[in-house]
Amino acid sequence: MILLLVSAFVSVTACSQQIQDGVRKVKVLNYPDCLELYNAHTSAILGHHVGGRVLQYSLNGREALYLDPKEALWQEKHSPDNPTVSAGRFDIGPEYLIPRRSELWSGRWKSEIIGPRSVRLTSPESESAGVQLVREFRLASDSSHLQCTQIIRNISRETKNWCHWSRTFAKHGGIAIVPLTPELSRLPNHYVMYRARGLVNFLPEDPNIRRNGKYLEITGPPAQPKLGMDSHAGWFAYQMPEDILFVKRYRTYPDRVYNDLASITISIWYPTADQIPACELEPIGPRFTIQPGEASAFTEHWWLLESSFSKSGKPDSIRIGRLVEKMTKSPDGGSEQK
Repeated sequence: MILLLVSAFVSVTACSQQIQDGVRKVKVLNYPDCLELYNAHTSAILGHHVGGRVLQYSLNGREALYLDPKEALWQEKHSPDNPTVSAGRFDIGPEYLIPRRSELWSGRWKSEIIGPRSVRLTSPESESAGVQLVREFRLASDSSHLQCTQIIRNISRETKNWCHWSRTFAKHGGIAIVPLTPELSRLPNHYVMYRARGLVNFLPEDPNIRRNGKYLEITGPPAQPKLGMDSHAGWFAYQMPEDILFVKRYRTYPDRVYNDLASITISIWYPTADQIPACELEPIGPRFTIQPGEASAFTEHWWLLESSFSKSGKPDSIRIGRLVEKMTKSPDGGSEQK
């Protein structure tokens, strides 16, 4: 057995015998039989016990995701009624319209290997949402590129109008960089700030959010943690103190309906560390009109890149933009009806 220490709170025990090329079973906290996708420099560990998600995503031993240590309370036979769900979470929306869907969010999913460094996670059926979810993950053989595809299957007898909603918890303390598309924006300051009681501020100002040329920089927790952007650049990045840059790429559709409350394509939720030591990175997909028996899919492409953290809190967004364009590829697909 090999013991890999991933953080001060989380340990992973991995069997040295691989099941498939670049796939092996590991135990994370109390979660047995998780499937790890790995290559020489990158590891992505997938959990199916409490929702289908990425529990850990690391480059050369440096972890990008926040996995709440309270998840160690989970037990096979006596798990909590409302289990903690952290790290690489995915969901469907729109946030304020979709019904509760605990089977999808925290139910036990099915896990299966589908190829080299490739795993499929399948949810239980949700009667309230009328769908079943399938998530497929593929790690490149020679880079940190992790392809994450979520498929929404309509199992009901009614048309469903849901969208992709990613809710990834990255570790706290980083700087979010969002490239802007002013020619397509409806927002005067290129972002909105959600406030209590369902209010949305369309003219927000905050010292931790600033415009730097064609980039929006979120350097720390703002006055209200939930933000929304309508950028159609198709990527954003999160510069972490661990000197890694967490990049998400995905397709956007300027001519389609985005049915979140403020018609946003990105949300960043950045609370104070004492509330939760994470920053939530949320690509949002367009509305899918899914007929009974049909399905739709949306793909996010993740990368972890070597990139030095600015101790001044002023990132070089131009350098980061060039790094992203050089080291990652624009998706040639991602949102589609099946």
